[in-house]
Amino acid sequence: MSFRCIDPFRTLALLALLLAVAACNKSDGTDNSAPIPVTTLEVASRAVPVVLEAVGRTEGSKEVEIRARVSGIVEKQLYAEGTFVRAGTPLFQIDRAPFEIALAQAQAAAEQEASAHEQAQRETTRLAGLLVNGAVSKRLAEEASTAFRTAAASLAAAQAKVREAQLNLSYTSVNAPIAGVTGRALHSEGSLVAANTDSSLLTTLSQTHPVWVRFALSEQEHERLKKISSDPVQAKRSAVQLVLADGQPYEAPGHLNFSASTIDRQMGTVQLRAEFPNPKLTILPGQFATVRVQAGEQEVIAVPQTTVIQGSQGRFVWIFGSDGKASQRTVETGVWAGPDWIILSGLKAGDKVIVDNLMKLKAGAAVQEQALKPATVSSDASAANNNSASRVN
Repeated sequence: MSFRCIDPFRTLALLALLLAVAACNKSDGTDNSAPIPVTTLEVASRAVPVVLEAVGRTEGSKEVEIRARVSGIVEKQLYAEGTFVRAGTPLFQIDRAPFEIALAQAQAAAEQEASAHEQAQRETTRLAGLLVNGAVSKRLAEEASTAFRTAAASLAAAQAKVREAQLNLSYTSVNAPIAGVTGRALHSEGSLVAANTDSSLLTTLSQTHPVWVRFALSEQEHERLKKISSDPVQAKRSAVQLVLADGQPYEAPGHLNFSASTIDRQMGTVQLRAEFPNPKLTILPGQFATVRVQAGEQEVIAVPQTTVIQGSQGRFVWIFGSDGKASQRTVETGVWAGPDWIILSGLKAGDKVIVDNLMKLKAGAAVQEQALKPATVSSDASAANNNSASRVN
């Protein structure tokens, strides 16, 4: 076994070389104590729209049950299911024959009563003349007059029967009472339907222009809307927007047309209804959609979303201090307003928030302010409505 002796001079030379390299790295222009250049935004209060969001369901502004008003056999279905029809459009035809026969019988009975009425009238006139000459007794004349009035009443009843038969015959043609979208036919051709029973329901008809959307808000949110409605200026800003299932906003704004006067005891919510124009039948009854109500505006502090960082202790932003150093500030966030994030607490007007080089910062690091800009918060309602948040807390 052999041993190699370590040359002490070579060891010293190696150590000197390492110290020289370290000295070069320290003086190569990367000075950890040099201030980090940053851009800041001065926090300021801005007016942003308050958007209340809820899930609603669409329905026709008028929804009608189409029922058979007479009993009979459904001969024809005269419409295509799920299509738009105008008011007065024939939908079903019920067998007319029995009602035509009933009308003929009623007309014949009315003719008989008319003949009896004419005869009673002639008899009354004849006996009245004889009574003047004393040829008949007063009793006979009065009986003839009574018979005449009875015949007149019988004629009126027979004529009413004729009108009833005519009305029942007209009911055999089932027409649309309003314009709207038809539903599924509940009885096929050849089915027997009975008036005033469950089987009398033939189909449904929904008026979809305009269309209604029902939704609910919490008691607190409803109170906010009530305050706006008492302020004419703010009330004009309480427009309603509908977001469909594909995430796209509906092209036309709506307005509230109903607000319940009671609060749901189980849910603690208030039912509301909004109305939207729907000339192209884009919205169908029964759809689920998101309703966004602009409940006026409020003064808030907001910063760009990119400046808010999620840490182990919650969300925070970097603040440029008066001593030229960076420090963390814990904040409580609300909802998004366009590209900005509403800050509920933790910031005040005049604070300077650092917006770039955030990954290089650490508490107490020296920073150099490059440019100073006022914080801007979008007050455009459409920008606020495109966020993913639902309510301003």
